[in-house]
Amino acid sequence: MSDIKDMIQDLREFTAERDWDQFHSPENLAKSVAIEAGELLECFQWSGEADKERVAEEASDVLAYLLQLFDKMGIDPVEAFQKKMQKNREKYPPELARGSALKYDRLKKI
Repeated sequence: MSDIKDMIQDLREFTAERDWDQFHSPENLAKSVAIEAGELLECFQWSGEADKERVAEEASDVLAYLLQLFDKMGIDPVEAFQKKMQKNREKYPPELARGSALKYDRLKKI
């Protein structure tokens, strides 16, 4: 697969072949993102090291549900990402945020 559109199309076909769209309301997809994100966290439970293959699988589950949610809501994921990155650039200017883990509202304005 070469891009996000191909990934979404693959997910549509996979879902249609199994008649699962009936279960994929935005609410259910958002819940599934959270559930799969929890499974991704389990990869790191008790230690900071994790099996790369398992992380890839769990992160792919998160990505699949996110892409399905974008698709179901009629949101272009690339456009949404670009808009959010612009907001992040504004909230976290490099001169204030570099090397800091503080949330944007705690950064000192110069």
